[in-house]
Amino acid sequence: MRTVDINKLVRKNVLAMESYSSARNEFKDFDQNLIFLDANENPFENGLNRYPDPKQKNLKKMLSELKNIPENQIILGNGSDELLDLLFRAFCEPNQDSVITLPPTYGMYSVLANLNAIENKEIVLQNDFEPNVDLILKATDKTTKILFLCSPNNPTGNTFSEDKIQILLENFSGLILIDEAYIDFSNKESWLKKIDEFPNLIILQTLSKAYGLAGIRLGILYANPKIVTVLDKIKPPYNVNKLSQEKALERIENYNAVLQEIEVILSERKKLIAALNTIQFIEKIYNSDANFVLVKVDDAEKRYKQLLKKGIVIRNRSGQELCENCLRITIGTEKENQQLLEILKLL
Repeated sequence: MRTVDINKLVRKNVLAMESYSSARNEFKDFDQNLIFLDANENPFENGLNRYPDPKQKNLKKMLSELKNIPENQIILGNGSDELLDLLFRAFCEPNQDSVITLPPTYGMYSVLANLNAIENKEIVLQNDFEPNVDLILKATDKTTKILFLCSPNNPTGNTFSEDKIQILLENFSGLILIDEAYIDFSNKESWLKKIDEFPNLIILQTLSKAYGLAGIRLGILYANPKIVTVLDKIKPPYNVNKLSQEKALERIENYNAVLQEIEVILSERKKLIAALNTIQFIEKIYNSDANFVLVKVDDAEKRYKQLLKKGIVIRNRSGQELCENCLRITIGTEKENQQLLEILKLL
């Protein structure tokens, strides 16, 4: 097991501060049939007049059992974006520290770096969409607090080499966040298996993709208990509302249905890729471990507008590094995919 002193990475003011203690933090057994006059709530019962559990205990318990990760290594957020922002605010000193991102990748990393006045050192992926380990380590200095690895990556769809991530875990001195938003669609194992081996490893997952709950905004972060404690200290007290918690519990309880939907999406992905190979203006189809496919076409803007006129909305990723004339197509239902193909054949 690698040794990393997490406290040395935390901002000094965050390390010294005390978290806000809400009424529901102080009295935790609020599921009991008691008279609650402690939180200035409306007393008339309507199912939502009480504050939600700020620790999301029931949901964490279920996730702990599903992922085989202790509850004290889990923190939940109002979408993954809130958890990413918490990391910046807890570990990165504004106008002083830096992070490393690997474009083309998820755009919120750079947005949050700018928002928090943190230098973003961009190390462009290699032509095979793999991390350039040597350049990453060379760019790292004492100010570099977080390395963001999106794997499977968005928008490229590929899962990064296990050997390269292993080298980074063994040599990078800051926090390494692996964003696994699309891991359920990959045949590769989650890096959760290494969570106890590397105290600076953070895994980010979500209920937005495979679980089909993008509308409730629920992100999940798994990490060393010390990291979770720091993030829990600065998170808003009621960041995950009651409706989101209830819907998440309902969906996870029906996990077999989630697995069935994943199987359908993977089957549709395979069929769609085979069919896209017959479209003349598609020049390349990149390998995908996600619920989308990145394709290189003759003229991305032209093809994007043509599809939009026909009622099909995809994303033009041409503005990102290494993605010139590339379109990202999400895997839809069988009917939606068939409609897409029928239109593509006519363009």
